[in-house]
Amino acid sequence: MNAAFSCAANTCIKARNSTFLSKKKQRRTSPRAEVTVAITNKTKETTSPTQLSLHGISCTDLFVHEIVQRQQSQKIGSSDLDIRTTRPNFHPMFLNEAYERCRDICAEYAKTFYLGTLLMTEERQKAIWAIYVWCRRTDELVDGPNAAHHSSSVLERWDERLDDIFNGRPYDMLDAALTDTVHNFPLDIKPFKDMIEGMRMDTRKNRYANFEELYLYCYYVAGTVGLMSVPVMGIAPESSVSAQTIYDSALYLGIGNQLTNILRDVGEDASRGRVYLPQDELTKFGLCDKYVFSRKVSNDWREFMKEQIRRARFYFDLAEQGATQLHKASRWPVWSSLILYRMILDSIESNDYDNLTKRAYVGRTKKLMALPVAYTRSLSNPTVVFP
Repeated sequence: MNAAFSCAANTCIKARNSTFLSKKKQRRTSPRAEVTVAITNKTKETTSPTQLSLHGISCTDLFVHEIVQRQQSQKIGSSDLDIRTTRPNFHPMFLNEAYERCRDICAEYAKTFYLGTLLMTEERQKAIWAIYVWCRRTDELVDGPNAAHHSSSVLERWDERLDDIFNGRPYDMLDAALTDTVHNFPLDIKPFKDMIEGMRMDTRKNRYANFEELYLYCYYVAGTVGLMSVPVMGIAPESSVSAQTIYDSALYLGIGNQLTNILRDVGEDASRGRVYLPQDELTKFGLCDKYVFSRKVSNDWREFMKEQIRRARFYFDLAEQGATQLHKASRWPVWSSLILYRMILDSIESNDYDNLTKRAYVGRTKKLMALPVAYTRSLSNPTVVFP
């Protein structure tokens, strides 16, 4: 799922029947409205005939800087957080049970990520668990066991319910945990709204003309989690880079994770008639949907996959700078995500780029061996840059 969440054994957000919004331009609306994107012309990159562009949509075009400004304008523990809405007067025992339920869900479905949260302060742990649970519940509306029985209006009701959560009117115990979290940390509603928009895309889109469309989807369903998480994880007091840079890095980690999910699940998605690969890039390598459905691995496919993997690694490289700048107690799950998801890409390569008939995975032993490496990275000073 994200930045942090994607290192889970069972990811909360996985590649489904859509990717970023297909609309090239949209009218900008308020932060609480559905996400709007204005895609501008970018400087053309110099590439070889078979080399793909690495860049998607700029953070400026996604209005990420506005989210950062709003979240940075409010400090943890300040009265600014409480005056947004009336703070609900939850009974302490009720609130404790709400967070315990969130912890149990996180521990069951995101085991590796859950272990990483144990180094955080108690308040940060609870907040991250509450965010994880909301994201998981959102995802299950369109990809869960009961998704086929849901009408299109379920996301509209979920959107209204999100407003109630931020306005101090939770519907149930799990909502209450997030309501308490938004009063303890400077969380902006827009990333949550954007994730719901990603779910809407899943119900109406299963092809992506180009990487810009795919990138937008990856932002909605995974990059948003990074934007939700940074205010909770915190920025290291000794960090010398801008908050914007750290938020951008968190977003890039989500993009890299989701691109990796897509590459890992190509065969599984194809069995459901879904193709999350940019159509124009398939054509560039002499491929098409029919080829994907045939499940045959050719040299053209291998070359195509090499470029897709190169792009995913590009976003992981961008994410590293921000991972080191987070609060020391919050870095472990993020570094775990970086390392474990890179290992999935390694596994695709080890399978000779056959992700049509094989599903790349990282075995339990390798995961456990990677955790100490991630922990060591998490202890590094923000000024240290790893090669």
